[in-house]
Amino acid sequence: MSEMFRITLPDGSVREVAPGTTPADIAAAIGPGLAKAALAARVDGELRDIGRPFEGDAQLALVTAKDEKDALELARHDYAHILAEAVQNLFPGTQITFGPATDDGFYYDFAPKDRPFTEEDLPAIEAEMRKIIAADAPLIREVWSRQQLIERWTKQGESFKAEWAQELPEGEELTVYRAGKGDDAWLDMCRGPHLASTGKVDPNAFKLTRVSGAYWRGDQKNAMLSRIYGTGWLNKKQLDEHMMRLEEAAKRDHRKLGQEMDLFHLQQEAHGSVFWHPNGYVIYRALEDYMRRAVNGAGSKEVKTPQVMDARQWEQSGHWGKYRENMFVIPDETPNIEDEGPMVSEDVQWMALKPMNCPAHILIFKQGIKSYRDLPLRLVENGCCHRNEPHGALHGLMRVRQFTQDDGHIFCREDQIVDEVQDFCRLADRVYKDFGFNYSIKLALRPDNRFGTEEMWDQAETELRDAVVRAGMATEEYGWEELPGEGAFYAPKLEWHLTDAIGRTWQVGTIQSDRVLPERLDASYVGEDGERHRPVMLHRAIFGSYERFIGILIEHFAGKLPAWLAPTQAVVATIVSDADDYAHEVTRKLQAAGIRVVSDLRNEKINYKVREHSVAKVPNLLVVGKREAEEGTVALRVLGSQGQQMLSLDEAVAKLVAEATPPDLG
Repeated sequence: MSEMFRITLPDGSVREVAPGTTPADIAAAIGPGLAKAALAARVDGELRDIGRPFEGDAQLALVTAKDEKDALELARHDYAHILAEAVQNLFPGTQITFGPATDDGFYYDFAPKDRPFTEEDLPAIEAEMRKIIAADAPLIREVWSRQQLIERWTKQGESFKAEWAQELPEGEELTVYRAGKGDDAWLDMCRGPHLASTGKVDPNAFKLTRVSGAYWRGDQKNAMLSRIYGTGWLNKKQLDEHMMRLEEAAKRDHRKLGQEMDLFHLQQEAHGSVFWHPNGYVIYRALEDYMRRAVNGAGSKEVKTPQVMDARQWEQSGHWGKYRENMFVIPDETPNIEDEGPMVSEDVQWMALKPMNCPAHILIFKQGIKSYRDLPLRLVENGCCHRNEPHGALHGLMRVRQFTQDDGHIFCREDQIVDEVQDFCRLADRVYKDFGFNYSIKLALRPDNRFGTEEMWDQAETELRDAVVRAGMATEEYGWEELPGEGAFYAPKLEWHLTDAIGRTWQVGTIQSDRVLPERLDASYVGEDGERHRPVMLHRAIFGSYERFIGILIEHFAGKLPAWLAPTQAVVATIVSDADDYAHEVTRKLQAAGIRVVSDLRNEKINYKVREHSVAKVPNLLVVGKREAEEGTVALRVLGSQGQQMLSLDEAVAKLVAEATPPDLG
């Protein structure tokens, strides 16, 4: 008799099963309801197919639609495969590449035989996908050798898949998923997991949304592919809600509102860089002033560092090997730049625009001898950085090539780390609450490709975790979660994810505990024992970048920014020309109180003026006519309200001053 496997369920009960038993078998043994509801399984914490046999003793947790995160990932992965099969059915000769699940859907990249796909193709592809779903073909996992994959893809003319397969390591377990039985069934190379069959996804819970170009392997030197995007959910209700969110998001698009409010623009002559208009720069400066007050109150010292630094500095820091393709590189004196070859030679000094500020802050730290008494040293900089992002990745203020970070680096002793991180957690909490955001905190753990020893990473991750625990934020209330493999190459990090008014999340703030860069750049301080020691470097930011944070604010508030951030906080609008002198008086009094105000004395109907200033998202409109001039009052219309409030001029000034006061000063 074969040895039995012991399978432990979440309630602690143990079932002994024979080899070949699957999670689906256990679900069926528990009851028909669970057998129908079970979509997949977590076996020793790993998400697996419901029909994959156990390989030994294991912890088992069955996944149902109630486990929404896992269920959505499975469904979206299935939708991506169904999309690829549908495209190859409709467009023979199209080559497939890869297509993952995304945060709200999926995509797949194709190499069409004849022409790039267009959005006109999407309805037919959706219809074919529904046929595949209706067929309810089983999704069968098979283990193949590297050679089998190469032969299969080569025989089918799938040159992209064959190229990928040739680079896979020998001896690694490689899997494919077949949609149906038989050698002619459609299949794709995939790690999985998947649902049990194509019919397990809802045919009415997905929609193909758009088509774009994408380079093979993300390299513009390679072939251009056609990428088809879709959104996929567990049921039609979720899809409808998502489409409504997209419709609302389109209304809130910061690029559209930025134009209507005359905040900024972008153009090809400075691709990926922002032209801030006077209105937009008011917001930018208000945020700068706010952040200066916040970090100065936390004991930080502001610095300013060069934009261009010697390439050798970036090589020494390790950024060159990781970021070279995303850096703007220039010769110091020579006009010719070669694509290949060393960036440092005896003849040419190569320079690079800084993609980040941390090496420069270490150079400041290294000026003069530092004592243990000097620590912690908290340096902050509104540091302008440049990253050579691909054209296709640029997106308004959210993804740019030139941006300014509210960057900071804390140089501290080992015994100060947890306290410093804990203090930063509390500072970030105050800032995000001042802007009205709810947020969640994530701990991004070590990636596969990293610098440093395992011991260094163990210690750094533990310190960050302990700091959040001490701050009382490692709880469900704060959305606490640990993210394996998501850390930077030199350090784990805490991430702050903001939730906006329509439920989207934005990763903004971070703090990272780094022992690698101080070592690589030879930073040290003199300890109490008189010996040299390495400081620990904490990288931190709250906004992330001013550009992106402003984009988030515009969309979160749908342009109706809090009065303290509004470019124009009030407009004084006349009903009749007889009130012009009084309008000037009101304007002067508001200006004297520090309000950003303009007067609108044009010979236009008041309803026209109201509409125009509403489009510009001016928070307060003070309407004055002959009666108001005689009584020393104003009719206050607040943006978004239908009525108006009659106030004395002094009352109106006091009200607007209170609204226009930044939250940290109120």
